[in-house]
Amino acid sequence: MLENNLTAVIEIFLLGFQISQELKIFLFCLLLVIYCGTICGNLLIITLVSTSKNLHTPMYFFISQLSITDILVITDIVPNMLHVLLNNGATITFVGCIIQYYFLDALESVECLLLAVMSYDRYVAICRPLHYNVIMKSGHCVILTIICWVFGFSIVLIYIITAAKLNYCGPNIIDHVFCDFYPLLELACSDTYIVHLELYLLSTPFFFIPFTTIFVSYAYIVLAILRISSSTGRQKAFSTCSSHLTVVSIYFWAAFSVYVIPTKGQSSTINKILSLLYTVFTPFINPIIYSLRNKDFLKVIQKACYKNVI
Repeated sequence: MLENNLTAVIEIFLLGFQISQELKIFLFCLLLVIYCGTICGNLLIITLVSTSKNLHTPMYFFISQLSITDILVITDIVPNMLHVLLNNGATITFVGCIIQYYFLDALESVECLLLAVMSYDRYVAICRPLHYNVIMKSGHCVILTIICWVFGFSIVLIYIITAAKLNYCGPNIIDHVFCDFYPLLELACSDTYIVHLELYLLSTPFFFIPFTTIFVSYAYIVLAILRISSSTGRQKAFSTCSSHLTVVSIYFWAAFSVYVIPTKGQSSTINKILSLLYTVFTPFINPIIYSLRNKDFLKVIQKACYKNVI
């Protein structure tokens, strides 16, 4: 029991997927493969950016930071999810549940901010190329990255602390595969109005500002590309930001599917699948997009493979 008797619930039971044993085994294997692929793919990107001088640019530095968040997100969710699948549900301590969601939401917030910074980086590169080296100096990039990490973990902490201080008197069952915020609040027997108000007041501008930054940056980028006379020049300019635009689209589509689209009328299984797309599929697909659709990464990988063969 938490200190000062803040809650009567000391353990929470996660139901997981209520499906046949064969499907659970298949899903377990699939998630395990995705988890290993995500870790390997993102570690490869981090290693290449760290060791290859050709990738020592602001864009690839931010991509490596994005890879770090992807590794942490999927590590926060998948190992315990695999345990839940194997055991047809599993218990997690109340504190562990709060901590799991805190890291998930904080890391997703950091990723949102990083995507906004990356869109600004592409805006400067395409719309203000002569000033790029001055605006996006290595020191500035490090400062922007630190701000993303500090803000992401600080803002979320405010309403997480408030939620942790509520009285939870049961039932202690969550029909989910991991500790999500709204299913957790449904277990509270005290008024959750303040928590919802804090969540709304903090998350709305927190996600609206990055989304606006991305939208405005790409509006200027598109206008700049359209002013390029040659089709080859337009294609080259667009190729420098196509991977990032794809990742942004997947991120916000998944986020809106989980947190914006009303869940009333949807089955719990659909909600769980949408959550998996947001927390598991996105970190898995990001390194694939950046490696397969990026010529610089492909050249570095080919060079490394060539050296190993020789």
